[in-house]
Amino acid sequence: MSICFLLGGPQLLPAADDEMIAEVQPKLVKIFGAGGLRNLYSYNTGFLISSEGHIATIWNHVLDQNTVTVILHDGRRYEGKVLGAEPGLDLAIVKIEETQLEHFEIGDPSSGSTFPLAAPGTRIVAFSNMFKVATGDEPVSVIQGVIAARTKLPTRRGAYESSFPGEVYVIDAITNNPGAGGGIVTTVDGRLLGMIGKEVKNADLNTWVNYAIPISHLQQAMTEIMTGNFRSSKNTDDEKKTAGRVPLFHSTDFGIVMLPNVVPRTPAYVDRILPGSAAEVAGLKPNDLILFVGDELVQSCGEFLDQIGRLESGGKVKLIVRRENVLITSELPIPRKSRPPAKPLR
Repeated sequence: MSICFLLGGPQLLPAADDEMIAEVQPKLVKIFGAGGLRNLYSYNTGFLISSEGHIATIWNHVLDQNTVTVILHDGRRYEGKVLGAEPGLDLAIVKIEETQLEHFEIGDPSSGSTFPLAAPGTRIVAFSNMFKVATGDEPVSVIQGVIAARTKLPTRRGAYESSFPGEVYVIDAITNNPGAGGGIVTTVDGRLLGMIGKEVKNADLNTWVNYAIPISHLQQAMTEIMTGNFRSSKNTDDEKKTAGRVPLFHSTDFGIVMLPNVVPRTPAYVDRILPGSAAEVAGLKPNDLILFVGDELVQSCGEFLDQIGRLESGGKVKLIVRRENVLITSELPIPRKSRPPAKPLR
């Protein structure tokens, strides 16, 4: 089935909506973290989901450091720490030390508090810090549009696949720009509907898609991360699949020698490339920073080695690296190996 997406430009909001916008703006924050080079911007948007400083935002490379800078609507600046994330939902929760903050009420889905899905044709308002328009007490950008469809996205982000598997709101306004991820869409009366996703290109039509992830898909993970009861479903699935397994591959099987993993978050820099290896044929070089294995964000050398160890024999693995100011995608063939017997679980 083919779907045609209408991508419209910003529209002027009716004056009657000014009061709603003024009520929503204090619940938005600007987030600054890792990045800063070409094609790797260093800013996100987020929104407050508790009066105690819990912030929901998009899970991406901007959060790839111990702390981030969070700026409230009035210019107050805080150090934020990542409490937890669910990469499968593109969701992360950041915490700042402050109280009595204006916020969206998320509620607890186990107690019957839910967010009904909005229908196509619903008018929406999108709030985000696209293109780093706001760096202090400036308000984030506001765009009005309409939900064009609810559908799953047969898409990829640049050269790699989108990780979110669920149904999203496709929007007929240009909402998904650099820095907009983690922003929100609301109804015209200010009811929270969804979180703006990452920049995504349709793999078939080669067009950029503007979308938001419904809050109903994120609500449970948000609540569990805030209360400290969260366990990533992706990690749980991986643990079940790999329980007792001996890692099948090491980076040297592909000809990649990493920097020594001396601290918990040693960046995943390539130290050297073995001559004649698959990595050399693919064009990888020393000092490349590995950002993704497939569609999985790599936050450290240890994570890279773990992801390489969990690969299955045969096929190819896609790596995205940063070389100076450029992002480069390479595909390496995965050697064929017999997996050793699993270690007994205790």
